[in-house]
Formats: sequence, structure tokens, C-alpha cells
Amino acid sequence: MSAFIRPDLQAFAAYSAHAITDVQTQPARVDHLDTNESSYDLPTPLKEKLAWEYQQVIQANRYPDGGHEELRAAIANYASQAIAETKLRVTANQVTVGNGSDELIRSLLIATCVGRSGSILVAEPTFSMYKVLAQTLGVDVVSVGRDAATFEMDLAAADTAIATATTPVRMVFMVSPNSPTGNGLTPAELDWLRNLPTDILVVVDEAYFEFSQASTLAEALNRPNWLITRTFSKAFRLAAHRVGYAIAPSEIIAILEKVRLPYNLPSFSQAAALIALRYAPDILTTVAEVQTERDRLWQALQSLPGLQTWPSAANFLYCRPTTQRLDDLFQQLYARGTQIRQTGGGLRITIGTPAENERTLANLHQALES
Repeated sequence: MSAFIRPDLQAFAAYSAHAITDVQTQPARVDHLDTNESSYDLPTPLKEKLAWEYQQVIQANRYPDGGHEELRAAIANYASQAIAETKLRVTANQVTVGNGSDELIRSLLIATCVGRSGSILVAEPTFSMYKVLAQTLGVDVVSVGRDAATFEMDLAAADTAIATATTPVRMVFMVSPNSPTGNGLTPAELDWLRNLPTDILVVVDEAYFEFSQASTLAEALNRPNWLITRTFSKAFRLAAHRVGYAIAPSEIIAILEKVRLPYNLPSFSQAAALIALRYAPDILTTVAEVQTERDRLWQALQSLPGLQTWPSAANFLYCRPTTQRLDDLFQQLYARGTQIRQTGGGLRITIGTPAENERTLANLHQALES
């Protein structure tokens, strides 16, 4: 490898969205239940409205709105609705948007750690992109474990890790509900986060908020070192448009706006997010069905011998085989047409349509019996 490449990147494995290997025969039909997207496309009338926006409003020869003013205001209004009882309101200057949550994570790493001694803390298993993005930027990652039964963060280990870290911990990432395990933040974890010193940024990833309806938004608005991230890729069904957003005190948002790339969100993606917010009640009708299907599938999986499955507050379930190799079960499911995610020592299954979930259950039955 050329000497001008950073040595640590030469041994670094790139992120793989669809890690399928050693399958000799491709299944005729594949249910893509591996990336926690919505299994429901946008309704046709809304696609038609979006097409009209592109044809009549968006000028393809012009750069996008670089300040995202209209979208930030719409996000602020949407986020405020869920905390109306607190009398708090999100304002546009407390919102920043990114090309997916990944860009926001990268901006946070640049703002807190890059260019000086600094590390991040994560509790594994969790969303892999925290570690991946940190490594690409040369930022140290401090990892602690989770309880084997509940997946709650090992808080004592986290305290020790912060106290003894070779490079100071500048930021703590928590996901609620956690991916891949589906568990929300516990009261003990919340208290621990509240008691962190204010020179550590607390980031709570709420990508699955619409499914759990549990949020730390009020905390983020009242604390100088808290920030939440959310996405339009899950409940809002806009994974193709890559729109994520963060909410935090305006002082933090102002810094993130400084490190954000100019024109980072295409006009078409901004239009899609605005339409999604305008018609949120219509788009979010699938959330209740996903919740029902999630609970139905979880109940059914409890009866399968050789499989341990955990309850979830998100749009996926997490399980581990107890009688066969993890990779064998993963490959067998794909060969039968069910593509899921192998991560964190287990299998994460996105909740699909009722028909997809029936096929998932049948394929798990067959694979566990083989």
C-alpha cells in the first residue's frame, strides 16, 4: 500500500451493508429484513406530490437550500408536538440536518475529538457506525460491555473506563432503543448520563423513536451537553433520501453547522422530508402495524426451541441460537430467502409485512430443525 495512506486504515475493514457469503445458490425471492428500513414504500399519492415538486419547483441547475431553513423549522414543529405537555418547544436554531445520521455522527466526532486528544465511549453491542466512523477519523474508541440478559450498559465498567482512558472521553453514544438489541434506556442508565460531567457530550440516538415513543428530548433541551439524533429512514419510510437530524441547545448546533459540508442535503431529499412531515399522520399509520407484528413475531419465536429472543421497543427483534452455530443459521435463513443482519453475536430481524414475517417464522422453523 502507498506510503501516503494512513497505516491504521490499511488494516481497516470497510463497512458492509449486506454481508452475505458462502451461498452457493441464490434464493428466487429475498425478503430484505436486514437494515431496519420500513417494509412499506411511500403511498402513491405522496410519490406523485414529490414528483410534482421535482418537475415544477426544484431547479436541478441550482444548489440546494444550504441552510435548510424550511426543513429545520418543520422538524422543530414536529419534535415539539411530542413534548407539548412539558411546555418546551424546539426552535429551528436547535436543529441541524445531515445526509443520514451517519453524517451527523461524523460531524460530532470532528467537533469534539478530531485535531486533539479525545475518545468516545460506546457500550457494545450497539450501532456499528459509531466505531466505524471514529476509526476512519483516527479517533480512539473506548468500549464497555452490557448485561448478558438485559443488555443494560455496565455502568461500573463505564465509570472505570472514563476515569482510566488513555485519551479523555469527550463523547458518550447511547441508542434508545438500542440497535441491535431493542432495549430502551433504563432509569439507572439515564441517571448515569445525567451525572456525567458537562465536558462530556451525551448523544442519545433515537432513530426508532416513533416505534418506542420514549424520548430524552426534554433532557436535551434543558442540559448544555446533551444532543439527540433521529432519522427519516425508519418510520417515515425515506431511507432512499438519507435525511437525519439532531436536536440540541443552540450553542451545540451552531458548532455543528460550522463543520457541516455546504449543500450537504440534496433539494429532492429536503422536499421528501418536508412532504413526509406535512403528511406525517398518513405516513406513520404503519407504525401501529409494525408494533403489532413485532409483538406477534416475538411471541411466536418464544416457542421455537434452540432460539433465544429478546423483547424490543423498535422495529426489529434480536435473537441468538442456542443449539447451532450463529453463522450456520444466518446462512440457512438467507438460502431460504430471509435476509437478516448478523451482528453483536446474534441476529437482528427487521419487522416486515405480515407475509414477510410469516415466511421469516417458517424459515426459522425449518433452519432450526435442519
